[in-house]
Amino acid sequence: MTDELRSAALESKAWPYEEARKLLKRWPDGKPDGAMLFETGYGPSGLPHIGTFQEVLRTTMVRRAYEEMTGRPTRLVAFSDDMDGLRKVPDNVPNKEMLAQHLGKPLSRIPDPFGKFDSFAAHNNAMLRDFLDRFGFEYEFASSTEYYTSGRFDEQLRDVLRNYDKIMAVMLPTLRAERQATYSPVLPISPTSGIVLQVPVEVVDAEAGIIRFVDEGQTVEQSILGGKAKLQWKPDWGMRWAALGVDYEMYGKDLIDSGVLGGKIAQVLGGRRPEGLIYELFLDAKGEKISKSKGNGLSIEEWLTYGPDESLAFYIYREPKKAKSLHLGLIPRAVDDYWQFRANYPAQGWKERLGNPVHHIHGGKVPPETLPVTFGLLLNLVGVMGEGASKEQVWGYLGNYLPDASAAAHPELDRMIGYALAYHRDFIAPTLRRRAPEGVEVEALQRLDADLTSLGEEASAEDIQNAVYEIGKTGGFGELRDWFKALYETLLGSSQGPRMGSFIRLYGVANTRRLIAEALAAQ
Repeated sequence: MTDELRSAALESKAWPYEEARKLLKRWPDGKPDGAMLFETGYGPSGLPHIGTFQEVLRTTMVRRAYEEMTGRPTRLVAFSDDMDGLRKVPDNVPNKEMLAQHLGKPLSRIPDPFGKFDSFAAHNNAMLRDFLDRFGFEYEFASSTEYYTSGRFDEQLRDVLRNYDKIMAVMLPTLRAERQATYSPVLPISPTSGIVLQVPVEVVDAEAGIIRFVDEGQTVEQSILGGKAKLQWKPDWGMRWAALGVDYEMYGKDLIDSGVLGGKIAQVLGGRRPEGLIYELFLDAKGEKISKSKGNGLSIEEWLTYGPDESLAFYIYREPKKAKSLHLGLIPRAVDDYWQFRANYPAQGWKERLGNPVHHIHGGKVPPETLPVTFGLLLNLVGVMGEGASKEQVWGYLGNYLPDASAAAHPELDRMIGYALAYHRDFIAPTLRRRAPEGVEVEALQRLDADLTSLGEEASAEDIQNAVYEIGKTGGFGELRDWFKALYETLLGSSQGPRMGSFIRLYGVANTRRLIAEALAAQ
């Protein structure tokens, strides 16, 4: 790490560095007993979605920012709350009837409805880890079940019983009267049904970890150690912060009150509330909060069918404190914005680079290759090529635009072509409707056809654009944008489109004249 980079990092106003400064204030001389500990939490009650993934991505960005600012060691723990009881059957999984028979049991003790893993939690944990591994995150995966059953939390659980009244004093004022009557921060697991019980408990022996409760009409004395109980999730959160010594954990605005309570409980147990960003929530296309159980958000796999990893990371990086929609219609813009910022990166100084999203997406190791054709232009090209377009055919057209048009010379462009073909097939093709030209549009298209004939097949994108622009200024249109809108709707079948000079150069003058002829014939 260069002194120039560290100096720029210490001064940067990009949000990951602003977050990392909280840790510098927390431990000005570095954490005395080892690495700065970052944590992300995951509730595997439903299939992982982008809202889950974004916590790991953004936390990793803060982690890297801290490392650039200090050069000190860090760790990231991805913690799965897989001891939680299943409260309801998710909408987006098979074998719902089977899952319904296991309601209330720990997620790690319920069969996998997909039939692939030892438990439902193991299936969902594996899906999360597979993606984190694919993206190249450095993390330590931790299972709540493993920590509880192995005894790693036993001492903290004894401490919960020693401080039972203090924890109750934190929690009870936040609950309704009827909930206060039955509330306990400790949830014993029934020795008969295996269900995580929501029942009042009595501390019998804090040092031995023994509690008393009623289960199916019988009074039971049972240890809470070794996986025979777990904590309510808010006390569990605070206990974990204290047990692990977590320094940084971000969470959504819907958990602000829970974070405050978790911090108070951590303090009761001799710990400290971690630093962290409180981020806004992702919304679906209808503006509703994304929910794992509803399955109304994008899955990781859905985004990555139509756009690269980097486009997803780019969208997640931007404005974490602003609520944003998250749906498939956002992908083309995210892809092109990512590539534009990546193209700018090499010529920037360190100050500008550290404010560039691609620095954080790639951990400061931004690949050199740029994209010679925008994703939007690829989508328009595929659109006019029609059903059944192939990569080979797209490369054939790209030969009009690039002197070395091949997958070997432009592997990233080849990858984008694959995404463009998939996105067009599933989302754009069903919406394309070319209309016939009207009024002044007819003569304008005739002029464009004549100009293209004069310019010839080897005309540059700039010369073509100038000709298009001149027709728009002198062709009787109220505004220039009316001309471009007419071009998009009559030639491409869409209300929006590319820079026409670039598109015509890419698609070819002769092919564009054919589109014009088809449009004029449709009058």
